[in-house]
Amino acid sequence: MGSLRVRFGLLVGSAAFLVVLAAVGLYTTLHTAERTLDATLDAQVRLERIAELSGRLTEFGLAAVEAVSDNPGRPERLANARNEVDKALNAVDEGVSRAVAGAGGVLDRTQYTARARPLARLRSARAMLDRQVAQIQREPEPARRADAIRGALNAFGAVTGQPLTFLVEAERRAVEASAAEVRTLAVRMRVVAVAATVLIVLLLILLHRGLTRPILRRIEAIRAGAAAIGRGELDTRLAVASHDELGLLVASFNRMAARLKRREIRVAADRAALEEIVARATADLRGANARLEEIDRSRRRFFADVSHELRTPLTVILGECDLAARSPDTPDPFRPVIATIRKRALRLHRRVGDMLRVARSESGEIALERRPVGLAGILAEAVESCAPEAKRRRIALVLEPSEADVEVPADAEWLRQIVEGLIDNALRHATGATQVRLGFAPSGSGATVTVSDDGPGFPPEAEGLFERFRRGSGPGPAASGFGIGLALARWVVERHDGEIRLDSGRPGARVTLELPGEDVREDAA
Repeated sequence: MGSLRVRFGLLVGSAAFLVVLAAVGLYTTLHTAERTLDATLDAQVRLERIAELSGRLTEFGLAAVEAVSDNPGRPERLANARNEVDKALNAVDEGVSRAVAGAGGVLDRTQYTARARPLARLRSARAMLDRQVAQIQREPEPARRADAIRGALNAFGAVTGQPLTFLVEAERRAVEASAAEVRTLAVRMRVVAVAATVLIVLLLILLHRGLTRPILRRIEAIRAGAAAIGRGELDTRLAVASHDELGLLVASFNRMAARLKRREIRVAADRAALEEIVARATADLRGANARLEEIDRSRRRFFADVSHELRTPLTVILGECDLAARSPDTPDPFRPVIATIRKRALRLHRRVGDMLRVARSESGEIALERRPVGLAGILAEAVESCAPEAKRRRIALVLEPSEADVEVPADAEWLRQIVEGLIDNALRHATGATQVRLGFAPSGSGATVTVSDDGPGFPPEAEGLFERFRRGSGPGPAASGFGIGLALARWVVERHDGEIRLDSGRPGARVTLELPGEDVREDAA
């Protein structure tokens, strides 16, 4: 048995043989038990029919007495009793005939045939009593009829008693014999079951020891080897103990382990080379990042230094303009020029302050100074600051009037810078727009500020515009004007406990700022 197929075939064949053997024994036993039970039930049915026949014969005798009495009852009672006796005799005769037909041995048939004679005697006794009743009914004297019927009934009882007793005893013996056969069959079945169980258990133990256990032992060795390979022990090898299917599997396992070992060696070499490459690339990236950080620091430092350097002369210019405007020696024709210089210098001073705040925001140095401010003045300054750019682009910049000014706790400079940035975005990116509208209105305890245009609207991924360094597409290079970006705008609005939203119409785009009122907590970043 060098092949597992032969071994498993033997195992399956043995199990199938045992199953078939057990099925045949069970079928034979059940068939015998069924026949015995059927015979017992038939004998019980015949006993019941014999008892019924005895009752019918008694009723027939009573009907005969009534028929010859001085005051006979219904004339049909005797006929009905006679018919019932005949039916009972036929039923018993039919049961005995069926038993004779189903009997297997000659002795059984002889016993069943012997029961036909008492039935014939019972038929003769019924016919004899019937004739005697007919003769007695013709007797005119009541006394003689009574004596005659008494003698006829005694003779009828003597004739029918012995056959009925014989039939009852015969059927009772048949029931007892069937019961004894059932008990004997049960004992035999228990003995056969115990013997078959012992035989099957012994055979299974032999098959397990000789076939199943060695296979399981070899499979366990393969499982342990696979677990060792899984733990990285690629030097694991299994012994090839046979040339069957498991032996071929073990040989394939050993070849697989050898290939994995060779591949691990190659992977380790490639990983070392890759780590060296990654290390060099990482060093280069670190150097590049350091240089970029240095450049960015230099840019922010330059940005802040330029802002600081510009603020000093602008402050001097504003101071000189104020002195010249207040001086009585200044000629009147020069006063409008001085006012214009002061206005332009003040706007440039705000621009420098905006640049300084942006430089600080990039370095994380942002501080909000929240105090109650009116939106009308802030929005008017934003419109005035962006008006030249709107005029250059031939776009109408409109500040929608409100019924009353609205005060909100906010940082005036940051809020103005945010609005200017939103207007600048609309002027630069709303392709084909003809007007940009800026408005505000009370909203609960706070206010709502809107910047809208009649351009093509925001792209579908509008929420992505809030990401840092995300830029929208424009028709060309950025024009003059200073924008702050939506990321910084959202950051500042959220620090005001507010909300910023982007909405697209058909056509047009709208940015909405929701700013809370005095009842909202103030928190400076």
